[in-house]
Amino acid sequence: MRKALRGAVRNGSGLKRLGGTWGEALAEFLGTFVLILLGDGSVAMAVAALPGSGRTAGANIFFQGSGDWMLIAWGWAFAVAFGVYIAGGVSGAHLNPAVTLAFAVRRKFAWKKVIPYIVAQVVGAFAAAAVVYAVYWQAIDAFNEAAKTTRDAAGGLATYSIFATFPAPYYNGDNFGPLVDQIVGTALLLMLIAGVIDMRNGGVKANLGPLIIGFSVGAIGISFGANAGYAINPARDFGPRLFAWMAGWGDTALPGTIDGSFSWYFWVPIVGPLVGGLVGILLYDLFVGDILHARFRLHELEGEAGPATEEAEPKTSGGTTDTQTASDPPSPSDEE
Repeated sequence: MRKALRGAVRNGSGLKRLGGTWGEALAEFLGTFVLILLGDGSVAMAVAALPGSGRTAGANIFFQGSGDWMLIAWGWAFAVAFGVYIAGGVSGAHLNPAVTLAFAVRRKFAWKKVIPYIVAQVVGAFAAAAVVYAVYWQAIDAFNEAAKTTRDAAGGLATYSIFATFPAPYYNGDNFGPLVDQIVGTALLLMLIAGVIDMRNGGVKANLGPLIIGFSVGAIGISFGANAGYAINPARDFGPRLFAWMAGWGDTALPGTIDGSFSWYFWVPIVGPLVGGLVGILLYDLFVGDILHARFRLHELEGEAGPATEEAEPKTSGGTTDTQTASDPPSPSDEE
């Protein structure tokens, strides 16, 4: 009876399905939705809401020194942390196609789940952008009116930045510099994620991993964010970018063009993070993960040869023996 009940629950349909790729994709959707809702919401606060609320110097004055940038950096940091907390127990909370691809290549994540995860992430990001717009469209229009511009004009870039990224003017329209920026930023992100979840490398206890990963994103924003908006996540950029295009920002959103500033930029925050994620996780494994893996295997062999010593015992986490390695840890969502 118990076995039949367990099978009925597991093999149910719709939102009641607890296992399998469908349930994990739903978790990815919701986790990414929370991530973008809080992240884009923090940008909307800095760009449009605070200037128009009477709480700053003028109705079209934004990015007032470092304060607004720190609001955005910390906003995205907490957005990532809470998104991971939301989805982590079901899907592993990738929330980022770059993470999903890197885990498929180096962490035994099932390839059959890659497309469903990425689709869920992009759709979740799109839906969150729509909600942010529904909350802030009056502030957006008020800002554009005060700046005497429209969404589809070059001056609409400020409010467009609520949703997606663009390169800094000092790149002079060259996409190579922003591409390198995205590769470096995402490589750093994946190295930090790999280090946080690797229980042989110190390990983050007490379920603080999502918070540390969020702080990692904040650190990347503070260090590299001005170059190209630190998308470091194809879903985070493309989902809201698609919504912005539909909501009237035109070529600025897709294909990502403002005459004299940049052109066909939309592919940069897609390709750069996908490449950077692979670079980051490979570097972690080469310099740290494979060494930890080899040490643990050596300790296992020494344990078989004689009495276990303190040095030969793997680290423990939460009272249980840790058997996760940096080169082949099980993904939380590898099993159907």
